[in-house]
Parts: sequence; C-alpha cells; structure tokens
Amino acid sequence: NFMVIIASTHVMEGSGKMLVTAVGENSQSGIIFKLLLAGEEGECNAEEKAKKAKKKQPQKKHKKADDAEDKDTEVPGGEPVKKNPPKKERSVLQGKLTKMAVLIGKAGLGMSSLTVIILITRFLIDTFWMHNVPWDKECLSIYGQFMVKFFIIGVTVLVVAVPEGLPLAVTISLAYSVKKMMKDNNLVRHLDACETMGNATAICSDKTGTLTMNRMTVVQAHISGRVYRNLAELSKVSGPSMELLIQGIGVNCAYTTKIMPAEKEGGLPRQVGNKTECALLGLTLELHRDYQAIRNEFPEEKLFKVYTFNSSRKSMSTVLKNHDGSYRMYSKGASEILLRKCCKTMLANGKTKTFKSRDRDDLIRNVIEPMASEGLRTICLTFRDFPAADVEPDWEDEARILTGLTYIAVVGIEDPVRPEVPNAIKKCQRAGITVRMVTGDNIDTARAIATKCGILQPGEDYICMEGMEFNQRIRDKNGQIQQELIDAIWPKLRVLARSSPTDKHTLVKGIIDSTALEKRQVVAVTGDGTNDGPALKKADVGFAMGIAGTDVAKEASDIILTDDNFSSIVKAVMWGRNVYDSISKFLQFQLTVNVVAVIVAFTGACITQDSPLKAVQMLWVNLIMDTFASLALATEPPTEALLLRSPYGREQPLISRTMMKNILGHAVYQLTIIFTLLFEGETLFDIDSGRNAPLHAPPSDHYTIVFNTFVLMQIFNEINARKIHGERNVFEGIFNNLIFCSILLGTFIIQIVIVQFGGKAFSCVTLNTEQWLWCIFFGFGSLLWGQLVSSVPTRWLKFLTTAGHGRKQEEIPQEELEEMKDANEIDHGEMELKKSQVLWCRGLNRIATQIRVVNAFRDSVSPYEGLETPMSRSSIHSFMSHPEFRIDDSAHQIPLIDEVECEDDAPTKLNSVAPPPIELSDPLPLPPAQDNSVLDHVLLPPGQIASNTAGQPPCPGSPLHSLETSL
Repeated sequence: NFMVIIASTHVMEGSGKMLVTAVGENSQSGIIFKLLLAGEEGECNAEEKAKKAKKKQPQKKHKKADDAEDKDTEVPGGEPVKKNPPKKERSVLQGKLTKMAVLIGKAGLGMSSLTVIILITRFLIDTFWMHNVPWDKECLSIYGQFMVKFFIIGVTVLVVAVPEGLPLAVTISLAYSVKKMMKDNNLVRHLDACETMGNATAICSDKTGTLTMNRMTVVQAHISGRVYRNLAELSKVSGPSMELLIQGIGVNCAYTTKIMPAEKEGGLPRQVGNKTECALLGLTLELHRDYQAIRNEFPEEKLFKVYTFNSSRKSMSTVLKNHDGSYRMYSKGASEILLRKCCKTMLANGKTKTFKSRDRDDLIRNVIEPMASEGLRTICLTFRDFPAADVEPDWEDEARILTGLTYIAVVGIEDPVRPEVPNAIKKCQRAGITVRMVTGDNIDTARAIATKCGILQPGEDYICMEGMEFNQRIRDKNGQIQQELIDAIWPKLRVLARSSPTDKHTLVKGIIDSTALEKRQVVAVTGDGTNDGPALKKADVGFAMGIAGTDVAKEASDIILTDDNFSSIVKAVMWGRNVYDSISKFLQFQLTVNVVAVIVAFTGACITQDSPLKAVQMLWVNLIMDTFASLALATEPPTEALLLRSPYGREQPLISRTMMKNILGHAVYQLTIIFTLLFEGETLFDIDSGRNAPLHAPPSDHYTIVFNTFVLMQIFNEINARKIHGERNVFEGIFNNLIFCSILLGTFIIQIVIVQFGGKAFSCVTLNTEQWLWCIFFGFGSLLWGQLVSSVPTRWLKFLTTAGHGRKQEEIPQEELEEMKDANEIDHGEMELKKSQVLWCRGLNRIATQIRVVNAFRDSVSPYEGLETPMSRSSIHSFMSHPEFRIDDSAHQIPLIDEVECEDDAPTKLNSVAPPPIELSDPLPLPPAQDNSVLDHVLLPPGQIASNTAGQPPCPGSPLHSLETSL
C-alpha cells in the first residue's frame, strides 16, 4: 500500500517505510518559503499601504451587546455568570519583577524630580534672597549652566534608581540555566518552564524508562503448565508449544525492533526499538533460535493484518494467511487482559484443553501475581486459528476477532530500577515534592517498583489503585467527574496502575484545580506516548522522553529529557530554584546600591548644592550594579542545598524579610561611612574639602575618596549578596563560579584605572597608597558588618516587610480576565507591562477629557451656540481623534479612559447644548468608571438637555456642574 504523508502531520499509530522524495528548497514547503522570502519586501510595502488606507476609513462603533453573549451566560431566573475557568499561568517571575520595576521607577522619578526642585529652589533663594544678588541679563548663561547642572544631577539620580538591570538579570539567568540544563540532559523548549519547575510540588512520572533502565530481559516464563525460573532449563524444552512461541514472537513484534551486536567488545547487545519486544526477541536468542530466519520466511509485506499496540487495547496482534486459505493470528499483551479472552490452553504434547475461569484464576494467583510481586512485567502470548471458509472474517470487528484465543505462555520481564533513582526520589521528598507513579503496568508490578524506588515508604499512609477503580471513585451517580471526589483521593495517591492517558490527564487536572491544600499545586508530568499529549499540555511543566517519546509528546512538552532519566528531572528542579535565588541575590545587591546612591545623591545635593557622586561616576556605579552584577550573580551554579527546603510557591515574594534585613543593614553601614567621609573626610585625611566648590572647580581628593570608598563597598558587598537566607559563610563555592570571580576582579582593576588615570573625565584625582588602603579597609568592612547583620535574628525585627509579591489569579480584575478569555494561559509578565503602558495612555486622555469639559462650558455660554467655532478645531481631543492619529492596533489591550456605561446616541452637533459622549478612538472598549468623576456628569442620557438659568444652581448634567465637580 502506498500513501502520501502530509507535512506537519504526525503518525498516530502503525508502522511502515517512508520514501523521502525531496527536502529543503526542493520540497513543496521549501518552494513556498522561497517565494515568500523573495516577495517579502513587496508584501511589507503592500501591507503598509493597506494599513494607511484602513486608517483613513471612518470607523464605526460596536455595541457592547454584540459580544455580551461571549462574555456572560444567562442562568435561568438569575444574574449573568462570568465563566473564567482556571488557566495555566506563565511568567510569574517576570510579572513580579515588572511590577517591582515599575514601583521602583516611580519612586526614582519622584526622588529625581524632588532633587531638581530643591536644587533650583535653594539656588534661587541663596542667590537672590540670602545674598541679594540683583538680576542681570548678562548672567543668564551662568544661570543656565547651573540649571543644566541641576538637571544632570536629577537625571543621574533617576538613572541610578531605575532598575533597568532586572530584565537583563532574568534573561541572563534563564539563558545560562537553559544552556547548562542541556548538559544535564534537559532540552528546554519554553524558557518559563525553568522558573516554573522551581516551584514544583508534585511529579507524576512514568515507570518504564524513567524510573527503570528500559533495558528489559525475560527472566521467568510459564509454558505448558510449568514455571521456568532459569532460562537454561527452558532452552532444553522442545515441542509444538515452543515452536508456536518462537514463531509468534518473530512475526508479532515490530520489524523495526532488533537486537544488534554490542558496540564495544564484551558489551551488552544493543536493543533497537520497543524495549518489551526487544526482551522477547532476546528470549528467542537465549533459546538458541534465530528470529530473523522467521522474519525472512514471513516478510513484512506478507503479513495479512496487523493490530498495532495502543493504550486502549493494550495488546498487539498479527494475522498470517496460510496456503490453504486459513488464517493464524498471534497476540501478545497485558496478561490479565488477554487471559480473559482465552478459552483454550496449549499442552506440552501439542494438544489443547479448555481454559476455564477457575484455571485463569489459578494462573493469576500462582504465576502472574508472584512475578508481579517481584517487580516483573508479565506478558501473555496467545494465538488463534481461523479455518478456511467461504465468508472471510470481519477483520474490522476487533472485539470479535480478539476472542477465543489459545494460551501459549506468560513471560516475566525484568526492567531494573535505575541505580540513581532511589536517591533522586529521596531528594525530591526532602525538597517537599511528592512523586507519584502513573503507569500502564500491573498494580503488583507497579507497587513492587515503587517500593524499590522509595515512592512507597514502610508505615506510610498511601493509596495504590488501578485506573478503572480511580475512574469509578471520582465520578458521581451521573458519571460526571467531581473535583470533591478527586480531592479525597489524590493527596494520598502514590501509584496509579493500569492507567490510560485519559486517567493521567484527569489526575493532573484534578491536582492543579484542587483547593484541598492551602497552596496551589504545581505539577510536573512525564510522558512518552502520543496520547500523553493532553496531560503534558495541561501540566505546569511537561517532560517528554527524548528517546522513547513520540513527536506528538515532544511537541506538547516544555522540556525534553534526552536520557529518559528521572534524575534529570531533579536537576531541572535545582536549576529552577536556582533561577529564583539568582534573581533574589541580584535584587538584594541592586536595591542596596539603589538606596545608598539615591540617598547620598539627594542629601548631598540638597546640603552642598552638588552631588558627591558625579554623573559619570554614577553611570559607572550603575554599570557595576546592573550589567556586571546581573552577569555575576545570575550565573551562580545550583547546589544540593537548594533541595533542603520546600518550594517557594507562586505567591512567595521576591524579597523576603531576611533579604530586607540585609538590604537595610548594609545600607546603614554604607551611609554611615559615606556621610562621615563627606562631612569629616577633610579632617580625617588632612586634605582640602570638596564641599561647596565653584561651578567648574577641578576634581578634589575629598570627593575622589568618597567615590572610591563607595565603589569598593559595593564590590565587597557583592560577595555578601551571594547568600540570601542568612548563611554566614559567604565564600562557600565562590571559586565554582569563574564568571563571578572574573567580574569581581575585573571591576576592581577598572576602578583602579578610573581613579588613577581617569582624571577630569571621571572627576577623579590620583590617590596615594595610604588613601587606597583606607578605602579598601572601609570596603572590606562590609564583609565584617555582614556577619553582624546575620547575627541579628529576623524575628526580632517585626517592622520588616516583604516585597515583590505577584498577583494571584483570583486577584486579577474581571475586565482583564475577559480580555484573556480566548487565551489558554495567563502571562503575568505581559499583564504587568501592559498595566504600566495603560498609565501613560490614561494620563494623556484624561487631560483631553478635561479640555473637552472646558470647551463644553465655553460653548454653553457662547453666543454662537449650535455653530462650530474655530477654537473647537484645535483641541487636543480633536488632534487625537484625527484618523491619522487613532490608536487602533492596541484597541483590545489598552483601555485609554475609564469606561462609562452608556448607549450610542445619535450624532449631534459639535457645539450643541447637550455635550456629546466623549469618543476616543472608536471602537475602543471603555473600562468601568472608578475615579473619573468628570465623565459621570458629562455623558447625558438620550434626550436630556442641560440648561442653566440665572440664579439657579447648575443641574447635575450641565457642563458648568461638570467643571465644578472636577475642580
């Protein structure tokens, strides 16, 4: 049979050979892409023209009722109910950082503005009032130079205060982690999966290949009524049963599955293909039989019918057509499933006898259960003969075909537990992560493997169940899945055996949506099959098997395990937690520099009319604390200590109370040293004072010492910032991070060059050896002070608070959730960024609103009432409403003004008595009114006409009343 495979599709089931006819530029996709790239420039130009033409067309308003049906669902006899099912959350860390950066930026903007205002005010008071200097036009250039100087100081404070290094730190940390995780056999497909894995609280893992070595070997067999625990004895057995067993294994295994010679001399043979089938093929080699000879006798194209293995049938069958027109079908699969379909059993003499239910129960009790209790996977091998007949069997009726089977044998396949898995699971449990096994194997086999791995602990209260029982217990009388019933099971569930991919998806969804525990569970899932795609997609982090995984599973995953090993998941947890800690270390360092630099610049400027740290010096400090610090602290390698604590959780603040103690504690030390040097430095070092210097005075020793000491304190404090949980040994593992050591040493060398050779460009003078030693001593004091700060228990400092909280999904306003109703995920980073953009747009449009009110007030008292006045054409609103300046591309993301519940009125004259509703770039959706009182009065219901007669107070709908209310 020949078929055409369509590009970008996946083979869901079956096997075959593929002939590749063209690749790259010669394929149909390549030809199309080539044409697209060739015409890209022309396409872009055409698109720009189309956009301009579209902007010039008049836009119409869309009524809210058009999309009300999408937002709400009416409940009979009740209010509309908002439907917002829980969504997968992304970029939680990015959302926290963006929110914090916006807050710090606002504070910095306020401080810089206040600095400029104070400097200008003090200059004016000191010059024209205290010293009575008369105003002289010839001195305007000098006054202008002072103003420029004050402005530069203000900009410098703003530059230092704004944490532009935060996004860089996140990017570096994630990129560095992704690169290193690749060496730990974790191929990261989505960057946010790194940070999410650090919060993981549950792992639902497969058994085969993940917890076990996936190198299967048949170690026991039951054939002709006897159990063989030694395969050497089985090799001496001969007869019809053995011939059927060998032939059935040869033809009823995928022909792509093979046993290849070892790559190295003395090594184990290589297993290529399905590992279970490799174990069966290995059995034939152990019995000194050649399966390849059987395949040569029955080539793949001569196979009449093949029922491939899948998770629903849990068996595989191959039909052969004999020369006389009869058929023989070989089947293999899960032992307890195929045994229920057997009606005969093969004896040693080649005859068959009836296989009753009592015989099946005895076989399960005496053979299968003992094998499963030893951790063996049991596979049943059967066959069925179809006699030649005029009417061929209906091969599509699979249920009828797979009945009346004849039992041949049951084999026990051993898949040893990976040596490193028990220790890895112990680390997960110590780190507060619950590991659950979800497998399609027998429950006894799964329980035995789980005990060997350490998932099941002696004396622990746990639940092991099969998928069928799980489905029954989570459904109500109507067959509907109930979250309350899932909540009663999953906290104690450790092993789910004989489970289907649907069971895995139901379990993962139930754990994520559960409210049984205080914290929302973050679930990681492993999968390798095509049907595992929904569970991998639903999970917070989906791990696909790189070796045994299908393309569908890999496409649905976030991380691909290139070695199919569970210990690699533990390494992903370590890297995920390390990302959080790296960002927190950077924040601790940067906020300390922020607080000190801003206070020094602000206080010094206000007292001495000049900042102790000049603009170029501040930019160098900003380079240290942003670029260099983010590179140094965001590349810290993870340690085993990260697994000694519980997961942070999605609501955990970025800055803990311990970090706040460190920030404030080191800020106190640095401010004390800097202000001491600033006001008493000339006395301590016997040098000239640099305070109150003229406008273009040369650099001084005094301010050079202040600058040098400040930078050296930051360099040594960068070592303190490596620990954020109150650890005393800040040098632990410092030489494991060569990037950190290189940046620290490089910064110190550059600082020496700047001070000794920077000259006027950096406002520095050369310092002598004694002055350098004092600066280094003050900087080294940061390490000693850090030990003192660590000695103070955080619980004593009740006034300390945390910072850097993210928004929970329940705290997101309904309007924002409605905007994301079509999205499957919530991107917190994008939401916080959008909020900061909205503030600017709202500010501009509220100014436009106020001007509209003033214009409406003028028009209501104008003698040209009802006519268009020249002034109405030059308002800001008219400018913004012009078609060329409409903001259309962000209409559905950024609400520009507060929404007002109103209906679309008929068009009115621009200057009529009743002012029209404010129209800002139709069809922008308007969010609910909260604090814009002007709009509540300007917008009038249809037909209402405002009037204002002499002697009467303005009515609530009049423009005069609107103006009074806004004032």
